[in-house]
Formats: sequence, C-alpha cells, structure tokens
Amino acid sequence: MTTYRSLAQSEFRHAAYRLVPIRYEDREPIRAWRNAQLEVLRQAEPLTAAQQEAYFQRVVMPLFEQEKPSQLLFSLLHNEELIAYGGLVHISWADLRAEVSFLVEPERAANAAAYRQDFLAHLRLLGQVAFEGLKFNRLFTETYDIRPAHVAILGEAGFKLEGRLRQHVRLAPDTFADSLMHGQLAADYAATLGTAL
Repeated sequence: MTTYRSLAQSEFRHAAYRLVPIRYEDREPIRAWRNAQLEVLRQAEPLTAAQQEAYFQRVVMPLFEQEKPSQLLFSLLHNEELIAYGGLVHISWADLRAEVSFLVEPERAANAAAYRQDFLAHLRLLGQVAFEGLKFNRLFTETYDIRPAHVAILGEAGFKLEGRLRQHVRLAPDTFADSLMHGQLAADYAATLGTAL
C-alpha cells in the first residue's frame, strides 16, 4: 500500500471503517461519483477518464513523496468495500489547518442513515489523521446551504458554525446558495472522543 511520507500511519480505523491513502484503482469510481453529484461540488462540468488519469498522474501521485503536501486524499472503506473518498485539502502547514473534503457513493448519499453513519466515521477518522497524527489545530468546511442534513452531521461531530457567506455560489442562472463555514479545533475533536460517533 502506498503511504504518505508526512504520515506515520498507513491506515486509520473506526468500527467497520478503514481510511487509507487514496488508491490508484479508485480513480474511476471516484470520477463517476463526482460526475453524478456536480451540484454539491466545486466542479463545473463532468470529468472525462483522460482528465481523471491526468489529474492522478500530475497531482495525486506526487503527493505521496512530498514532505508537506497541499492535500492528503483518502479512500474510505466500509467492511473493506470502497464507499467514499475525501481528505484534508487546502492544507496550511504553517497554520496547522486544513479543509475537510468528503464525497460518498451516490446510492449511499441518497440513504440518510447510511450517509450519516459514513460521514460521521469519515470525520472521526480525519480527526485521527489531523489532530492525532499531524497535530493540527483546526479543520474547516464549506457547505452549500441546500444540504441541511450534511450541516446537521457536522454539528453532531463537533464542528461549530462560524459564518455564512450569503449567495456565495451560483447553482443555476437565477439560483444562488449561501455557503456555510464550519470549524473544528483540536480541543473540539478531543471533546467528541467520549461520544458514540
């Protein structure tokens, strides 16, 4: 298994979930998931297989050798089956902070109970990476306000609402959505460890 040079561990576990550095063989399922869920992503148009391959070769694969990469991407497995991916993006090593990213397989995304369980596990595992492994101080997220269930899960996981950017993203010619900014400090994460996430 390929591991990130910046991490001492090659995998992180919570219950039936396992978070591993993003795997090359997962690039096609991830591309399909991204193309099926454009409305919740900062992606303007569908990705082609060639674009995805080029991105993995040019951007993703070099991350493994970098001392302080700009992002750490992971495949999320449930009972050893790939169900989601995401990680720490827009990393500021100087400030010990990163943005959380998460995208789950579309059928699981449509199942509210599965989505909640998957997202909570992902956040718990990213906390292990960021706060326990890398000794970061802060994680943050940006979520369009059209996703109230996603926002509720962030709160359940110990993320605090820190601000609202009004009409920040254009979803359609005449439709705008607010962006909600949430943050979690290392102390917030530590406080969640006694709870059953």
